[in-house]
Amino acid sequence: MSTSEESFLARRIDAGAAPLAVVDVLALAAVLTIGVVNHNGVDYLTTAPVGWLLTLVPFLVGWAVAAPLVGAYSAGAAESAKAAIPLAVRAWIPASIVGFALRASSLFPGGFQVSFGVVMFLTGAVALVVGRWVFFKVVG
Repeated sequence: MSTSEESFLARRIDAGAAPLAVVDVLALAAVLTIGVVNHNGVDYLTTAPVGWLLTLVPFLVGWAVAAPLVGAYSAGAAESAKAAIPLAVRAWIPASIVGFALRASSLFPGGFQVSFGVVMFLTGAVALVVGRWVFFKVVG
């Protein structure tokens, strides 16, 4: 017998949408890495890899929590860009808030500034939209 929690998650996560998860993580990691390089230089990626990863983790945690709950990896998301892109944007709203909250905490460096929040919210959304759009153009 299935519980309502299992049914909820079963409706939100479909194995056919797994490639979208890879695309999303790569898109978010790329945006965050570009920001790290712009602020610290390309050498930072090799001289401070932990610092670089600590920049990525809050937003990837936020994405891992929010995307399944919103249905970004549901069966419908894997069918078309028309379905997948709005789900990614809807998931990015709470995911970015989780990322901002984690950065503002003492768990991660960087803190939170409104200007950073605006830039990260917009560039993260654009990265997810472009990533999913390209995915469906390539995969069909």
